[in-house]
Amino acid sequence: MKLVFLGTGGSYPSKERNLACVALKMMNGEVILFDCAEGTQRQMMFTSISFMQVKCILLSHFHGDHFLGLPGLVQTMYLNERKDPLDIYGPPKTVRRIEGLLGTGHFNPTFALRVHDLEGGQIVERDGYKIRATWANHGVPDMAYSVEEDTRPGKFDKPKALELGIPEGPLFGKLQRGETVTVKGEKFTPEMVMGPARKGRKVVYTGDTAPCDAVLELAQNADALIHDSTGGTDIEAKMNEWGHTSSRQAAEIAKKANVKLLFLTHISPRYREEDSKTLLDDAKAIFPQTYLAKDFYEHNIPYPE
Repeated sequence: MKLVFLGTGGSYPSKERNLACVALKMMNGEVILFDCAEGTQRQMMFTSISFMQVKCILLSHFHGDHFLGLPGLVQTMYLNERKDPLDIYGPPKTVRRIEGLLGTGHFNPTFALRVHDLEGGQIVERDGYKIRATWANHGVPDMAYSVEEDTRPGKFDKPKALELGIPEGPLFGKLQRGETVTVKGEKFTPEMVMGPARKGRKVVYTGDTAPCDAVLELAQNADALIHDSTGGTDIEAKMNEWGHTSSRQAAEIAKKANVKLLFLTHISPRYREEDSKTLLDDAKAIFPQTYLAKDFYEHNIPYPE
């Protein structure tokens, strides 16, 4: 599982940051996009992922810096003869808005566009993982998302298997795949040689939001939290009024939620590269496992212990 930051700025692009889009590459090679700002498909060309790998897009809300890259991305997929369907999820009226957006031009997609309206609290089951949506606090319909892997099989106990008389070889693989095997007329089930199921990984993306309990609850025990950190303590009150979070507040949320890693993103263009260090310093003073996300930064998310 790998995070790839395609755009880490907010409001409008700067020389240093494009606008909101984060890719999450799953173990099966499937790519999920959190938001899709203008120029997303070009940003991808500077990274290890391909727009043809994108299977679903999770839109937080319909401010322009979070969704205006969709027409270009869809057109690029079409021109590259994509055949696989693309799922797009978002808050209520996403279906209507996307139909209107793509209806403004001459799009002739060669693949199915499946657009879905979600409600807060809704869960979408997908192959190997689930998406959980909750309402954020931004003044317009706005969703935060978690992507949670399915549990993994427990660890295989080789010494125990040998002790039971199961010969090393293909039977080990069958047991690890959940199959029952027979040795000299005796049946052995996976439960006899496999440890307890292990937790999958969890990544949470907030979109734009002021601090709120719903996002705090969603983020509980996440392996990675990607949080709106539009400004610093110098404009914190204004950030909250506009439906955003300061880097210091994001760190407090990460600490309360017991997450493993915090990534600060949606950085206001008022903060140049040399200025943004203060955002990181404010956050790390509260939550040391904080990263200031930058365009094209990639980070592997390890399995929990």
